[in-house]
Amino acid sequence: MPQTNGLSPAAGMSRRRMLTALTAALAAPVLTRNLLGGQEGRSPQTERPPLEKLLNPEEWEQARQSPLAIELDQMFGRGYSCAEAMLLASLRQLKLSEERLWAAAGFGGGLGQKDLCGFLTGGIMGLGYAAGTLKLERKEARKRCAEAGAAYWDWWKGSFPLRCADIRPAGSSGDVCRRLGAISAAKVNGLIDSIIAPA
Repeated sequence: MPQTNGLSPAAGMSRRRMLTALTAALAAPVLTRNLLGGQEGRSPQTERPPLEKLLNPEEWEQARQSPLAIELDQMFGRGYSCAEAMLLASLRQLKLSEERLWAAAGFGGGLGQKDLCGFLTGGIMGLGYAAGTLKLERKEARKRCAEAGAAYWDWWKGSFPLRCADIRPAGSSGDVCRRLGAISAAKVNGLIDSIIAPA
């Protein structure tokens, strides 16, 4: 009598068919998560709250006037880290090749250590790329970048914690990052403008 691994011929399922069905059942959550852009537990019908609901009126006014902030918000749930999202939004604002995005690949998740926030590091990279577009001597372009970078750093330190672990503790909502992303992208947008066309 052939071995059936506990399934009788009456059950109507061969071992091969059972393994195929089991593989499909185990893969379904992974495939679903990947199709939803890495958003576990979110069905395609579930909508994120509008950005203006996450911001106070002053923050919303700044974000809504910032193409970079609006662009960055569209990247949530699409597989980008915070650093990648900030850099990609900056590259698009500057009309630079998106291939440069790889510069931010190792910065996600607070340098992979829940440390320095990706919106901070990605923003600094965006400022560097903005300086790189200038038709100036390298020394002058670096000076503008350094000034904008120092302004961003000082603004950040006066406004938010530096570390991902302090910004978004385990179990907290991703809306914390959406809010911070919009606020910081609006700031980076203004600083990029100050590099490209200083007052």
